[in-house]
Amino acid sequence: MKKTIRYDVNQETVEREVNYIPVRYILAICITVLEVLAVIGILVALCYYVPYFYLAAYATEIFCVIRIIASDDNPDYKVPWLLFVLIVPVAGFMLYFMFYSRKLQRKYVRRLNTLKSHGYRQDDSSLFEQLRTENPAAAAQARMLTNIAECHLFTNTKQQYFPLGEKMFAQLLTDLEAAEKFIYMEYFIIEEGKFWNSILEILKKKAAAGVEVRVLYDDIGCMTTLPGDYSRTLRKYGIEAAPFSRLKGNADSEFNNRSHRKITVIDGKIGYTGGVNLADEYINEVEKFGHWKDTAIRLEGEAVWELTRLFMVDFGINVRKMPTERTDLYPHKPNLSEPGYLIPFGDGPHPIYDRRVGKSVIQNMLGSATRYAYMTSPYLIIDNDLCTDLENAALRGVDVRIMVPHVPDKKLIFWMTQSFYPRLMAAGVKIYEYVPGFLHAKSYLVDDEYAMIGTINLDYRSLVHHFENGVWMYR
Repeated sequence: MKKTIRYDVNQETVEREVNYIPVRYILAICITVLEVLAVIGILVALCYYVPYFYLAAYATEIFCVIRIIASDDNPDYKVPWLLFVLIVPVAGFMLYFMFYSRKLQRKYVRRLNTLKSHGYRQDDSSLFEQLRTENPAAAAQARMLTNIAECHLFTNTKQQYFPLGEKMFAQLLTDLEAAEKFIYMEYFIIEEGKFWNSILEILKKKAAAGVEVRVLYDDIGCMTTLPGDYSRTLRKYGIEAAPFSRLKGNADSEFNNRSHRKITVIDGKIGYTGGVNLADEYINEVEKFGHWKDTAIRLEGEAVWELTRLFMVDFGINVRKMPTERTDLYPHKPNLSEPGYLIPFGDGPHPIYDRRVGKSVIQNMLGSATRYAYMTSPYLIIDNDLCTDLENAALRGVDVRIMVPHVPDKKLIFWMTQSFYPRLMAAGVKIYEYVPGFLHAKSYLVDDEYAMIGTINLDYRSLVHHFENGVWMYR
């Protein structure tokens, strides 16, 4: 299914034909809705026609309320569910059991654990000791992050920062052209246009030359940007491709099980991440919401290993045949003598990750701030914990600044973002809107010493539901 849309490009209006919700997605959504209605309908019918069955329903509701209260989830998450269960008795607790917790099949868990064990091996105890002698507080932050994200500390890795998507685009094409062994790419959004088509031409050429090329894209993220069977198209070019968490119409948490990650790995030596998806607005080739401000980072060195591992785990849980363990994906690189310490890391939903990794990183950075904390995020929808941390930092004299878009991509989300202004500003937090257009960057900087850049927004879905990734940096 196609639709024609108009964009402003260099002060000229052009038309493009794009995909508009392929039939497969419509069927999956309809199946999910019918499944939910059927389950609720059956339960209501039993309460109405079977004597005393309503007592079992009331007992289940009481159990559900107790379970929500006793859970260790954030109150900002528990209270809406609690109200929903109490206000809508039968449908409320049925939807709770269907959607509240993330259901993982045993086969999925076994494969996930196996893929995690396939990654690289590294003893970074001496590196931690080196960092501890330089700055014990930084070492403590690094230790916490590596523990909760099951990753490692690195140094001697070159870093190149891109203040705009178009800056990253030019360098990315150059690096892709130089690939010799493999190219791995995982993105939330891929859309046909100058950006993706330029990359695709290189990928097709490299695949034909024997380079291993793998592409992973989020199924819902690309719902309106790619055909429903696009992975088949890519496989015809010799590219191994799969959608992340293919939408099948299961009435569980598959709608929340999305990959918001942006990762490119080339030969295990060069890696990219940040906010930039593979669509033309990210490089300002087309204009949707004014000037598009985004950021990205290029890594060169052994810190790229963690990006490779994250991709391999994500790819492995979304293809039929599990990839075999390989050591050639993690090549050693000569000592680059680059300053600073890095931790590329992944984040994701419970129970895949026991703790909120991205939120913990941001909280620790705020806690360490003594002079300033600068943040950019397209959305500002946070829980009370993070809101309090921002307030506390400002109240103790830290210059806390948050930059968000002035031109929104979703008006409802923008209104929710603005609802946080009064509380934060009352504590001394400074909030700025990016006047030229839409700001999509996810960047965090503290005291000229700590930084984090990646895919993590200051919003609930990003901090709780999505698979995300980032790079924590010290000096």
